[in-house]
Amino acid sequence: MTGFSVAWGIFMLIILLGSGKGLQNGMEFNFKSTSKNALWIWSRRTQVAHDGLKAGRRINFTVADGEILQRKFEDDMDNFSGRFHLWGDYGVTYKNQYGDFRIEGVMPEFQKIQLVDMVQGRYINALDIKQFRKTIIISEAVQKHLFKEEAPLGKYIRVNGVPFMVVGTFNNPENKDRKQLYMPLSTTQRVFNGNNRLTEMAIATNAVTVAENKRIEEAVRNLLIERHRVAPEDKQAIGIWNTLENFKQAQGVFAGIRMFVWVIGIMTIIAGIVGVSNIMIILVKERTKEIGIRKAIGATPFSIIRLVLSESVLITALAGFFGLVAGMGLLAGVSAILKQMAVDNQDVQRAFFNPSADFNVALSALAILVIAGLIAGYIPARKASAIRPIEALHDE
Repeated sequence: MTGFSVAWGIFMLIILLGSGKGLQNGMEFNFKSTSKNALWIWSRRTQVAHDGLKAGRRINFTVADGEILQRKFEDDMDNFSGRFHLWGDYGVTYKNQYGDFRIEGVMPEFQKIQLVDMVQGRYINALDIKQFRKTIIISEAVQKHLFKEEAPLGKYIRVNGVPFMVVGTFNNPENKDRKQLYMPLSTTQRVFNGNNRLTEMAIATNAVTVAENKRIEEAVRNLLIERHRVAPEDKQAIGIWNTLENFKQAQGVFAGIRMFVWVIGIMTIIAGIVGVSNIMIILVKERTKEIGIRKAIGATPFSIIRLVLSESVLITALAGFFGLVAGMGLLAGVSAILKQMAVDNQDVQRAFFNPSADFNVALSALAILVIAGLIAGYIPARKASAIRPIEALHDE
Protein backbone atom coordinates (compact mmCIF):
# COMPACT_ATOMS: atom_id res chain seq x y z
CA MET A 1 0.00 0.00 0.00
CA THR A 2 2.90 2.33 0.69
CA GLY A 3 4.34 1.59 -2.74
CA PHE A 4 0.93 2.18 -4.31
CA SER A 5 0.66 5.62 -2.69
CA VAL A 6 4.05 6.57 -4.13
CA ALA A 7 3.13 5.19 -7.56
CA TRP A 8 -0.19 7.04 -7.45
CA GLY A 9 1.61 10.30 -6.65
CA ILE A 10 3.95 10.13 -9.66
CA PHE A 11 1.08 8.81 -11.84
CA MET A 12 -1.11 11.79 -10.97
CA LEU A 13 1.75 14.24 -11.55
CA ILE A 14 2.36 12.83 -15.05
CA ILE A 15 -1.38 12.83 -15.88
CA LEU A 16 -1.84 16.41 -14.65
CA LEU A 17 1.22 17.63 -16.57
CA GLY A 18 0.01 15.87 -19.71
CA SER A 19 -3.51 17.26 -19.35
CA GLY A 20 -2.17 20.78 -18.94
CA LYS A 21 -0.05 20.31 -22.08
CA GLY A 22 -3.08 19.00 -23.99
CA LEU A 23 -5.11 22.10 -23.09
CA GLN A 24 -2.19 24.36 -24.03
CA ASN A 25 -1.84 22.61 -27.41
CA GLY A 26 -5.53 23.25 -28.04
CA MET A 27 -5.13 26.93 -27.19
CA GLU A 28 -2.06 27.35 -29.40
CA PHE A 29 -3.82 25.59 -32.28
CA ASN A 30 -6.38 28.41 -32.31
CA PHE A 31 -3.52 30.85 -33.05
CA LYS A 32 -1.88 28.59 -35.62
CA SER A 33 -3.27 30.37 -38.68
CA THR A 34 -2.49 33.94 -37.66
CA SER A 35 0.63 35.94 -36.87
CA LYS A 36 1.22 36.07 -33.10
CA ASN A 37 1.83 39.84 -33.12
CA ALA A 38 -0.92 40.98 -35.49
CA LEU A 39 -3.52 43.73 -35.29
CA TRP A 40 -6.80 43.00 -37.05
CA ILE A 41 -8.77 46.21 -37.65
CA TRP A 42 -12.39 46.42 -38.79
CA SER A 43 -15.05 49.14 -38.87
CA ARG A 44 -18.46 49.27 -37.19
CA ARG A 45 -21.10 51.89 -36.47
CA THR A 46 -20.53 54.90 -34.23
CA GLN A 47 -22.23 54.90 -30.84
CA VAL A 48 -21.67 58.58 -29.99
CA ALA A 49 -22.58 61.74 -31.96
CA HIS A 50 -19.46 63.78 -32.74
CA ASP A 51 -18.37 66.79 -34.78
CA GLY A 52 -21.87 67.43 -36.13
CA LEU A 53 -22.35 63.80 -37.18
CA LYS A 54 -25.04 61.68 -35.57
CA ALA A 55 -24.60 58.33 -33.85
CA GLY A 56 -25.18 55.14 -35.85
CA ARG A 57 -23.00 56.26 -38.77
CA ARG A 58 -21.22 53.41 -40.55
CA ILE A 59 -17.41 53.76 -40.77
CA ASN A 60 -15.95 52.68 -44.11
CA PHE A 61 -12.22 52.04 -44.48
CA THR A 62 -10.55 52.80 -47.78
CA VAL A 63 -7.28 52.06 -49.54
CA ALA A 64 -6.15 55.55 -48.47
CA ASP A 65 -6.46 54.50 -44.82
CA GLY A 66 -4.14 51.59 -45.48
CA GLU A 67 -1.60 53.77 -47.29
CA ILE A 68 -1.51 56.26 -44.42
CA LEU A 69 -1.09 53.50 -41.85
CA GLN A 70 1.83 52.07 -43.83
CA ARG A 71 3.53 55.49 -43.97
CA LYS A 72 2.90 56.47 -40.36
CA PHE A 73 3.83 53.11 -38.85
CA GLU A 74 6.56 52.05 -41.24
CA ASP A 75 9.00 51.49 -38.36
CA ASP A 76 6.48 49.51 -36.30
CA MET A 77 5.15 47.02 -38.83
CA ASP A 78 6.57 44.11 -40.78
CA ASN A 79 3.60 43.52 -43.08
CA PHE A 80 0.31 45.17 -43.99
CA SER A 81 -2.65 43.97 -46.03
CA GLY A 82 -6.05 45.34 -46.85
CA ARG A 83 -8.90 42.85 -47.11
CA PHE A 84 -12.19 42.97 -49.00
CA HIS A 85 -14.92 40.39 -48.37
CA LEU A 86 -17.53 39.47 -50.93
CA TRP A 87 -20.71 39.22 -48.90
CA GLY A 88 -23.94 37.78 -50.23
CA ASP A 89 -24.65 35.50 -53.17
CA TYR A 90 -21.45 35.09 -55.20
CA GLY A 91 -21.74 31.61 -56.64
CA VAL A 92 -18.58 29.80 -57.78
CA THR A 93 -18.85 27.34 -60.67
CA TYR A 94 -16.62 24.96 -62.59
CA LYS A 95 -18.24 23.03 -65.43
CA ASN A 96 -21.35 21.57 -63.80
CA GLN A 97 -20.10 21.97 -60.21
CA TYR A 98 -21.37 24.84 -58.03
CA GLY A 99 -20.77 26.17 -54.53
CA ASP A 100 -21.08 29.19 -52.22
CA PHE A 101 -17.71 29.83 -50.58
CA ARG A 102 -15.93 32.45 -48.54
CA ILE A 103 -14.30 34.86 -51.03
CA GLU A 104 -11.79 37.59 -50.10
CA GLY A 105 -9.59 40.04 -51.93
CA VAL A 106 -6.16 40.32 -50.31
CA MET A 107 -2.65 41.64 -50.86
CA PRO A 108 0.49 39.43 -51.21
CA GLU A 109 1.61 40.33 -47.66
CA PHE A 110 -1.55 38.76 -46.28
CA GLN A 111 0.16 35.35 -46.49
CA LYS A 112 2.50 36.42 -43.65
CA ILE A 113 -0.38 37.58 -41.45
CA GLN A 114 -3.08 34.99 -42.13
CA LEU A 115 -0.87 31.94 -42.38
CA VAL A 116 -1.70 29.22 -44.90
CA ASP A 117 0.19 26.22 -46.23
CA MET A 118 0.57 26.37 -50.01
CA VAL A 119 -0.01 22.90 -51.49
CA GLN A 120 0.37 23.65 -55.21
CA GLY A 121 1.19 26.69 -57.31
CA ARG A 122 1.71 30.13 -55.79
CA TYR A 123 0.10 32.83 -53.67
CA ILE A 124 -1.25 36.18 -54.91
CA ASN A 125 1.74 38.33 -56.03
CA ALA A 126 2.52 41.99 -56.72
CA LEU A 127 1.89 41.71 -60.48
CA ASP A 128 -1.58 40.33 -59.80
CA ILE A 129 -2.32 43.49 -57.80
CA LYS A 130 -0.67 45.94 -60.22
CA GLN A 131 -2.17 44.49 -63.41
CA PHE A 132 -5.62 43.67 -61.95
CA ARG A 133 -5.19 40.03 -62.97
CA LYS A 134 -8.16 37.67 -62.67
CA THR A 135 -6.22 35.06 -60.70
CA ILE A 136 -7.43 33.11 -57.70
CA ILE A 137 -6.14 30.62 -55.16
CA ILE A 138 -8.44 28.06 -53.57
CA SER A 139 -8.39 25.89 -50.47
CA GLU A 140 -8.11 22.12 -50.85
CA ALA A 141 -11.69 21.82 -49.57
CA VAL A 142 -12.87 23.94 -52.52
CA GLN A 143 -10.65 21.93 -54.89
CA LYS A 144 -12.28 18.67 -53.79
CA HIS A 145 -15.75 20.20 -54.14
CA LEU A 146 -15.30 21.71 -57.61
CA PHE A 147 -12.58 19.66 -59.29
CA LYS A 148 -12.96 16.25 -57.62
CA GLU A 149 -9.86 14.38 -58.87
CA GLU A 150 -9.02 16.86 -61.64
CA ALA A 151 -5.88 19.04 -61.37
CA PRO A 152 -6.98 22.67 -60.77
CA LEU A 153 -3.90 24.70 -61.72
CA GLY A 154 -4.37 26.74 -64.89
CA LYS A 155 -8.11 25.99 -65.01
CA TYR A 156 -10.75 28.72 -64.95
CA ILE A 157 -13.56 28.94 -62.44
CA ARG A 158 -16.36 31.49 -62.55
CA VAL A 159 -17.17 33.78 -59.64
CA ASN A 160 -20.59 35.33 -60.19
CA GLY A 161 -20.06 34.61 -63.88
CA VAL A 162 -16.58 36.20 -64.09
CA PRO A 163 -13.74 33.79 -65.04
CA PHE A 164 -10.69 33.55 -62.77
CA MET A 165 -7.64 31.35 -63.35
CA VAL A 166 -6.58 29.07 -60.48
CA VAL A 167 -2.88 29.68 -59.74
CA GLY A 168 -2.57 27.89 -56.41
CA THR A 169 -4.17 25.67 -53.79
CA PHE A 170 -3.63 25.93 -50.03
CA ASN A 171 -4.59 24.54 -46.65
CA ASN A 172 -5.69 26.57 -43.67
CA PRO A 173 -3.71 24.93 -40.80
CA GLU A 174 -6.41 25.86 -38.29
CA ASN A 175 -9.28 24.45 -40.33
CA LYS A 176 -8.50 22.20 -43.29
CA ASP A 177 -12.21 21.88 -44.11
CA ARG A 178 -12.74 25.62 -44.58
CA LYS A 179 -13.89 26.42 -48.11
CA GLN A 180 -12.34 29.75 -49.04
CA LEU A 181 -10.84 31.57 -51.99
CA TYR A 182 -8.38 34.49 -52.23
CA MET A 183 -8.21 36.97 -55.13
CA PRO A 184 -5.99 40.01 -55.73
CA LEU A 185 -7.43 42.89 -53.70
CA SER A 186 -7.34 45.37 -56.60
CA THR A 187 -9.14 42.95 -58.94
CA THR A 188 -11.82 42.18 -56.37
CA GLN A 189 -12.53 45.87 -55.81
CA ARG A 190 -12.68 46.65 -59.54
CA VAL A 191 -14.73 43.65 -60.71
CA PHE A 192 -17.22 43.50 -57.84
CA ASN A 193 -17.89 47.23 -57.34
CA GLY A 194 -15.75 47.56 -54.26
CA ASN A 195 -14.31 50.87 -55.44
CA ASN A 196 -11.53 51.66 -52.98
CA ARG A 197 -13.27 50.24 -49.91
CA LEU A 198 -11.70 47.83 -47.43
CA THR A 199 -13.64 45.49 -45.19
CA GLU A 200 -10.70 44.99 -42.87
CA MET A 201 -7.02 45.82 -42.43
CA ALA A 202 -4.35 43.56 -40.97
CA ILE A 203 -0.96 44.58 -39.59
CA ALA A 204 1.89 42.32 -38.49
CA THR A 205 3.86 44.45 -36.06
CA ASN A 206 7.49 44.01 -35.03
CA ALA A 207 6.58 44.29 -31.33
CA VAL A 208 7.91 41.65 -28.97
CA THR A 209 5.98 42.67 -25.85
CA VAL A 210 2.31 43.23 -25.16
CA ALA A 211 3.06 46.81 -24.05
CA GLU A 212 4.67 47.62 -27.41
CA ASN A 213 1.78 46.08 -29.34
CA LYS A 214 -0.75 47.96 -27.18
CA ARG A 215 1.09 51.23 -27.91
CA ILE A 216 0.85 50.58 -31.65
CA GLU A 217 -2.79 49.53 -31.30
CA GLU A 218 -3.73 52.76 -29.52
CA ALA A 219 -1.78 54.89 -32.00
CA VAL A 220 -3.54 53.17 -34.93
CA ARG A 221 -6.94 53.63 -33.29
CA ASN A 222 -6.30 57.33 -32.60
CA LEU A 223 -5.24 57.93 -36.20
CA LEU A 224 -8.32 56.21 -37.60
CA ILE A 225 -10.84 57.90 -35.28
CA GLU A 226 -9.32 61.27 -36.24
CA ARG A 227 -9.56 60.49 -39.97
CA HIS A 228 -13.14 59.29 -39.72
CA ARG A 229 -14.32 61.94 -37.23
CA VAL A 230 -15.18 59.52 -34.44
CA ALA A 231 -15.54 60.62 -30.81
CA PRO A 232 -12.41 59.64 -28.80
CA GLU A 233 -14.60 57.98 -26.16
CA ASP A 234 -16.44 55.88 -28.78
CA LYS A 235 -14.63 52.53 -28.47
CA GLN A 236 -17.21 50.63 -30.54
CA ALA A 237 -16.79 52.38 -33.90
CA ILE A 238 -13.43 50.76 -34.68
CA GLY A 239 -12.67 47.20 -33.61
CA ILE A 240 -9.11 45.98 -33.13
CA TRP A 241 -8.05 42.45 -32.19
CA ASN A 242 -4.56 42.38 -30.67
CA THR A 243 -3.42 38.78 -31.15
CA LEU A 244 -0.22 39.21 -29.10
CA GLU A 245 -2.20 40.41 -26.10
CA ASN A 246 -4.62 37.49 -26.35
CA PHE A 247 -1.80 34.99 -26.91
CA LYS A 248 0.17 36.23 -23.90
CA GLN A 249 -2.95 36.20 -21.72
CA ALA A 250 -3.61 32.60 -22.69
CA GLN A 251 0.02 31.70 -22.01
CA GLY A 252 -0.24 33.35 -18.58
CA VAL A 253 -3.31 31.26 -17.77
CA PHE A 254 -1.52 28.05 -18.69
CA ALA A 255 1.58 29.07 -16.72
CA GLY A 256 -0.71 29.33 -13.70
CA ILE A 257 -2.22 25.94 -14.52
CA ARG A 258 1.25 24.38 -14.75
CA MET A 259 2.19 25.85 -11.37
CA PHE A 260 -1.04 24.51 -9.86
CA VAL A 261 -0.37 21.07 -11.39
CA TRP A 262 3.13 20.94 -9.93
CA VAL A 263 1.87 21.96 -6.47
CA ILE A 264 -0.85 19.30 -6.50
CA GLY A 265 1.50 16.65 -7.90
CA ILE A 266 4.29 17.40 -5.42
CA MET A 267 1.87 17.41 -2.47
CA THR A 268 0.62 13.98 -3.61
CA ILE A 269 4.19 12.69 -3.84
CA ILE A 270 5.03 14.11 -0.41
CA ALA A 271 2.06 12.23 1.01
CA GLY A 272 3.53 9.04 -0.46
CA ILE A 273 6.99 9.83 0.93
CA VAL A 274 5.56 10.39 4.41
CA GLY A 275 3.98 6.95 4.06
CA VAL A 276 7.39 5.48 3.17
CA SER A 277 8.97 7.10 6.22
CA ASN A 278 6.23 5.81 8.51
CA ILE A 279 6.39 2.27 7.16
CA MET A 280 10.19 2.23 7.56
CA ILE A 281 9.83 3.33 11.20
CA ILE A 282 7.39 0.45 11.75
CA LEU A 283 9.73 -2.00 10.00
CA VAL A 284 12.69 -0.93 12.13
CA LYS A 285 10.61 -1.40 15.28
CA GLU A 286 9.46 -4.85 14.18
CA ARG A 287 13.02 -5.91 13.24
CA THR A 288 14.71 -4.67 16.40
CA LYS A 289 15.91 -8.19 17.39
CA GLU A 290 17.24 -8.89 13.90
CA ILE A 291 19.17 -5.61 13.91
CA GLY A 292 20.52 -6.39 17.40
CA ILE A 293 21.77 -9.81 16.23
CA ARG A 294 23.41 -8.23 13.17
CA LYS A 295 25.23 -5.74 15.35
CA ALA A 296 26.19 -8.45 17.84
CA ILE A 297 27.95 -10.44 15.11
CA GLY A 298 29.83 -7.39 13.84
CA ALA A 299 27.54 -5.30 11.63
CA THR A 300 28.62 -1.66 11.54
CA PRO A 301 26.18 1.26 12.04
CA PHE A 302 26.78 2.23 8.37
CA SER A 303 25.74 -1.23 7.16
CA ILE A 304 22.52 -0.95 9.19
CA ILE A 305 21.82 2.50 7.71
CA ARG A 306 22.55 1.16 4.22
CA LEU A 307 20.17 -1.77 4.79
CA VAL A 308 17.25 0.46 5.79
CA LEU A 309 17.96 3.08 3.12
CA SER A 310 18.18 0.44 0.37
CA GLU A 311 14.70 -0.81 1.28
CA SER A 312 13.35 2.75 1.34
CA VAL A 313 14.88 3.56 -2.07
CA LEU A 314 13.66 0.23 -3.48
CA ILE A 315 10.07 1.04 -2.52
CA THR A 316 10.16 4.58 -3.93
CA ALA A 317 12.14 3.74 -7.08
CA LEU A 318 10.09 0.69 -8.07
CA ALA A 319 6.76 2.26 -7.20
CA GLY A 320 7.76 5.54 -8.86
CA PHE A 321 8.86 3.72 -12.00
CA PHE A 322 5.56 1.86 -12.29
CA GLY A 323 3.63 5.08 -11.72
CA LEU A 324 5.76 6.83 -14.36
CA VAL A 325 5.25 4.06 -16.94
CA ALA A 326 1.51 3.90 -16.24
CA GLY A 327 1.14 7.67 -16.58
CA MET A 328 3.18 7.94 -19.79
CA GLY A 329 1.39 4.90 -21.23
CA LEU A 330 -2.06 6.35 -20.54
CA LEU A 331 -1.09 9.70 -22.09
CA ALA A 332 0.29 7.95 -25.18
CA GLY A 333 -2.94 5.97 -25.56
CA VAL A 334 -5.18 9.03 -25.18
CA SER A 335 -2.98 10.99 -27.60
CA ALA A 336 -3.24 8.24 -30.24
CA ILE A 337 -7.03 8.17 -29.92
CA LEU A 338 -7.29 11.97 -30.20
CA LYS A 339 -5.08 11.98 -33.32
CA GLN A 340 -7.40 9.46 -34.97
CA MET A 341 -10.43 11.56 -34.00
CA ALA A 342 -8.78 14.73 -35.35
CA VAL A 343 -8.52 13.21 -38.83
CA ASP A 344 -12.31 13.47 -39.17
CA ASN A 345 -12.98 16.30 -36.74
CA GLN A 346 -10.46 19.13 -36.44
CA ASP A 347 -12.43 20.67 -33.56
CA VAL A 348 -10.68 18.12 -31.32
CA GLN A 349 -7.40 19.96 -31.90
CA ARG A 350 -8.94 23.27 -30.83
CA ALA A 351 -9.95 21.99 -27.40
CA PHE A 352 -7.57 19.27 -26.17
CA PHE A 353 -4.88 17.61 -28.25
CA ASN A 354 -1.70 15.54 -27.87
CA PRO A 355 -1.54 15.43 -24.06
CA SER A 356 2.05 14.61 -23.21
CA ALA A 357 4.60 15.04 -20.46
CA ASP A 358 8.22 15.84 -21.21
CA PHE A 359 10.16 12.60 -20.63
CA ASN A 360 13.12 14.49 -19.13
CA VAL A 361 10.74 16.18 -16.69
CA ALA A 362 9.28 12.78 -15.81
CA LEU A 363 12.75 11.31 -15.19
CA SER A 364 13.68 14.35 -13.10
CA ALA A 365 10.55 13.83 -11.00
CA LEU A 366 11.50 10.17 -10.54
CA ALA A 367 15.04 11.18 -9.48
CA ILE A 368 13.61 13.65 -6.98
CA LEU A 369 11.33 10.88 -5.74
CA VAL A 370 14.32 8.57 -5.13
CA ILE A 371 16.19 11.33 -3.30
CA ALA A 372 13.07 11.96 -1.22
CA GLY A 373 12.99 8.21 -0.47
CA LEU A 374 16.55 8.45 0.86
CA ILE A 375 15.58 11.36 3.07
CA ALA A 376 12.43 9.56 4.22
CA GLY A 377 14.41 6.46 5.18
CA TYR A 378 17.29 8.29 6.85
CA ILE A 379 15.55 9.01 10.17
CA PRO A 380 14.47 5.40 10.81
CA ALA A 381 17.88 4.24 9.52
CA ARG A 382 19.69 6.41 12.07
CA LYS A 383 17.38 5.10 14.76
CA ALA A 384 18.13 1.52 13.71
CA SER A 385 21.91 2.12 13.71
CA ALA A 386 21.73 3.45 17.27
CA ILE A 387 20.11 0.28 18.67
CA ARG A 388 22.31 -1.42 21.29
CA PRO A 389 22.57 -5.23 20.82
CA ILE A 390 21.83 -6.04 24.49
CA GLU A 391 18.65 -3.98 24.44
CA ALA A 392 17.58 -5.39 21.09
CA LEU A 393 17.95 -8.99 22.25
CA HIS A 394 15.65 -8.30 25.25
CA ASP A 395 13.04 -6.62 23.03
CA GLU A 396 9.64 -8.31 22.94
